[in-house]
Amino acid sequence: MADEESTYLEMKEKLGRFVPDAELRIKAGLVVRINELKRRRNALILGHNYMEPALYTMVPDIAGDSLELARKAAETEKDLIVFCGVRFMAETAKILNPERTVLLPSPKGGCSLAESITAEDVRALRELYPGIPVVTYVNTYADVKAESDICCTSSNAAAVVESLEVDTVIFLPDEYLARNVARETGKHIVFPTKRLEKLVAPESDLDIQMVGWDGRCEVHEQFTVEDIDRVRSQFPEVTILAHPECPPEVVEASDFSGSTAAMIRYVRGNPAPHYLLLTECSMGDNIAAENPDRELLRLCSVRCPHMNEITLEQTLDALRLNQYVIEVPESIRLRAKKAVDRMIAIG
Repeated sequence: MADEESTYLEMKEKLGRFVPDAELRIKAGLVVRINELKRRRNALILGHNYMEPALYTMVPDIAGDSLELARKAAETEKDLIVFCGVRFMAETAKILNPERTVLLPSPKGGCSLAESITAEDVRALRELYPGIPVVTYVNTYADVKAESDICCTSSNAAAVVESLEVDTVIFLPDEYLARNVARETGKHIVFPTKRLEKLVAPESDLDIQMVGWDGRCEVHEQFTVEDIDRVRSQFPEVTILAHPECPPEVVEASDFSGSTAAMIRYVRGNPAPHYLLLTECSMGDNIAAENPDRELLRLCSVRCPHMNEITLEQTLDALRLNQYVIEVPESIRLRAKKAVDRMIAIG
């Protein structure tokens, strides 16, 4: 096991451009204690791409986007899974690993998308549009997944929709991802509204090919075309990458759109004078640390408040105190697993 001094030196080499030296000293001690406890408890630590740099770089056994982490969670033989992400991700790990303890370092670990829709909403949509298959973004809680036919991630959303080989789908809950997928797959999309707590289908002269929902990511909805125009005026040769949870006009004005994993692959494989990532801003530092030859612009100040709850201190406490345990009722887990398994099978 690495000692605190060698861990500090490794962190300074990788993160010295982004993290103050005094902070690296403190965090090196936490990293050593976490990795020692991880070994002793036979734990697997999963880290989402949005984790802060010191945690992302030094602690997870596997780092990636939600699809990659779901796959790895399904394959692990470790006794314990610690998910450095948000609750819906940890729930997905539990859905796939019912016999293992899954811990989330934050007591809440919320998500604006996951909280924008309920299982009752999905049942109401099925009643409004009977016989239409439901595609649910993985950024949802287990009870919503259980009401769905198949899940998707931002990286395989269009492939999932097309795999169903039907004329019409219900796509939940991200409005912007749905609009972007509708454009990619050539589908006309409509959005039901609530009147007196009852869902009402909108009137349309066109065939309904996709039914959306009005959920949004509180991070990605903040980016605008004006942001892109200002950056391009200052850095004309910049390559702009937008997450598909961004508004459609932002995606259209960008050079590339894809999941967090797709963005990482793009930066690694496509040399450019400058890059700007329109996504959660810690990810930019993580990519810059892993690719010191790439110039990422530091114009992003949008931090997910929920991902920001996951710290080295809380990750250590999760291992030390066995907190916070994720539970999914078996009746919900079995139904949700069918939707998640279908997503993983598509890849």
